[in-house]
Amino acid sequence: MSSLLESCKLMDQSSSALSTVAIASAALSCEAARANLSAFDLTDSGDGSVSKEDIGVSSDIKVLLNGSKLAVSSNKGDDKVNTDSFSKIPVVYGNVREAVKSLHSVIRVVSNSGEKLGGKVLHLCFELRNLGEGSLERVRSNLGSVGVECLKGIFEKECLSEESLRNGVKLAVEAGLEKDYVKLVKDVELVLGIVWKIVSWEAVTAFFVLEGVEFLNEKSGGKGGEFDGGNVKAEKKKKKKVLLGKGTSVIVEMIKDRLMSKGEGLEKIVEKFLSFLDPKSADFDGLLKKVKEILESNESRRIPKTPKGTRDFAKEQMTIRKKAFSIITKVFERHCATALDTPAFELKETLTGKYGEDSKLIYDLADQGGELCSLRYDLTVPFSRYVAMNGLTSFKRYHIDKVWRRDNPSKGRYREFYQCDFDIAGQYEKMGPDFEVVRILSEVLNALNIGDYEIKLNHRKLLDGVLEICGVPPAKFRTICSSIDKLDKQSFEQVKKEMVEEKGLSVETADKIGTFVKIRGPPLELLSKIMGGTEGSELLKHNASKEALGDLSILFDALYKSRCIDKVVFDLSLARGLDYYTGVIFEAAFKGGVQVGSIGAGGRYDNLIGNFGTKQVPAVGMSLGIERVLTIMEEKAQNQAVRATETQVLVAVLGDKLAVAAELVSELWDVDIKAEYKVHKKVMKHIEYAIDSKIPWMVIVGERELNEGIVKLKNIETTNEEVIPRSNLVGELQQRLKLNP
Repeated sequence: MSSLLESCKLMDQSSSALSTVAIASAALSCEAARANLSAFDLTDSGDGSVSKEDIGVSSDIKVLLNGSKLAVSSNKGDDKVNTDSFSKIPVVYGNVREAVKSLHSVIRVVSNSGEKLGGKVLHLCFELRNLGEGSLERVRSNLGSVGVECLKGIFEKECLSEESLRNGVKLAVEAGLEKDYVKLVKDVELVLGIVWKIVSWEAVTAFFVLEGVEFLNEKSGGKGGEFDGGNVKAEKKKKKKVLLGKGTSVIVEMIKDRLMSKGEGLEKIVEKFLSFLDPKSADFDGLLKKVKEILESNESRRIPKTPKGTRDFAKEQMTIRKKAFSIITKVFERHCATALDTPAFELKETLTGKYGEDSKLIYDLADQGGELCSLRYDLTVPFSRYVAMNGLTSFKRYHIDKVWRRDNPSKGRYREFYQCDFDIAGQYEKMGPDFEVVRILSEVLNALNIGDYEIKLNHRKLLDGVLEICGVPPAKFRTICSSIDKLDKQSFEQVKKEMVEEKGLSVETADKIGTFVKIRGPPLELLSKIMGGTEGSELLKHNASKEALGDLSILFDALYKSRCIDKVVFDLSLARGLDYYTGVIFEAAFKGGVQVGSIGAGGRYDNLIGNFGTKQVPAVGMSLGIERVLTIMEEKAQNQAVRATETQVLVAVLGDKLAVAAELVSELWDVDIKAEYKVHKKVMKHIEYAIDSKIPWMVIVGERELNEGIVKLKNIETTNEEVIPRSNLVGELQQRLKLNP
């Protein structure tokens, strides 16, 4: 076992070095192929959707290529630069890094488990194969560009191919299945050796593409381009030198210093080059150290980033967000609510004990002035605190603002995000506010035009009745509700396991709960079956459940008359884990292609306000999961033109007269026309800007227009252009914008 562990340690060191050298080779290939680097524009979005190692690889490549005039982040250029062998580098190399780190972690703690070591080694083997295949594709691409015919023959003698990689992996898998871990490590070492050779050849071929045949002629002592009987396609004109990246240029100079001898044939030059990249050579450590220094000391390493679980929003995203907030606000105000704002943080005692098991996600702040505070977790508890603090007995309000949760970021889930809340507090007709907030949620989702959705609805008293009927102790109601609430993401068997093994229910009790929480269907139809005794007859014998069914009967009739019940599903598995719910609970789910989870939720909370004051004020509300809704809207907008601004008119002044632009654009601003200005001598620069920014109208003023007291008015969409008197500009634009805003 000790020999196996030592072999794994050597593999760990070698593969770690390979992951660094491979980055340098790939960077040289990017320049050799004039690759499009847009695939390397990865950033941490804050939701965990992009691997940390993928981002690290992308950053390393960009550090090495910083300042390069060959490889750029552009969508223009030859299609050959956008091949998978380049675009997949972040993921493939990121996976290798993860596999290397995983093996390293196991080596540190494992001393006698061949199975654990074998699993990590085999995982590394698969990732090495992927790296080798991508690198091999780039080698062939470089060979096609280098212009040295006999170089291809030297490479072919190495017998490096995808088949050799696959055969090596096949042998390793067979050894793993036989649990022959010593053989497994030896087979993976062979794969690692093949990949080392491929990566070295990638560096060789990329270097020759970048340096050209002039370098080979110089090293051959000017022998007319003949190398060991091979021929060089010598270029008549000297190749123009181009600017390499700051990191790759250092590597290229190191290689040139290594190959400084003259009068050598091509095979000798290649041999010396490959030796330089051999981990067993005396010079390799110097190369590895230099590459690491470039990656670790470069100023690009100090680029700022957003905290985990947060993100910035670009102008296109802000356009969609502003539109969504405007639509939501319009719906809220249609229902006669007033706006409310509360502090971003509350006293910790205000928030604790209100969210059940999720209370652990509250963001606590350091004590800065004798008070323990926390960032607000939602907008409902601050609203309840406000109502109680001000002695209000009725209040209909909406609130759109940020909240914070110390959650694990994932796709569509952040630590900082907006909520859009609508709440009604006070005594009203029975089930009236409940009907209105469900109707508002439906109105908002319809107005946002996101696509198909459903609103699952249940009653907390009905759920509590189910738990009591099934024999759950009252002290465990809330924690069991928290488990049931996971049924939209997990199977009942998984939830059952949690209820039994972690929360102490008997198997019989858990199974009985299962018979109830699987009941769901159209509201009026399902309610009729329950009330008629054909479904869940035990519920009618339980007082709290019977009361809840009566509430739902009133609510469903109102939703039916309001013509929005077709989006509602009566679902007894809906639990809503928050402790403060006391009556109707509901949750909206998107049914389209984008998987985002819940997009809105709410319910009745009659006792929450009373926690902060002397009187109980019943309340019901809804909250829109706006970040998830925006994810859907952004996905839909990908193939649509999105205007980042609402600019209606571009004032284009030809020349350098800022005062002319200031006078004209100010006249437009004064009458509330959305306008901006540009001062440039070339009219096409103005037109291109208007087209790119999707500005519908242009006012063009040059020297001639100034002298004659006129302006040119151009419609960007139709390209029609007309001359109008300068004095009529404002009126003409107002008329056109009124007809075609």
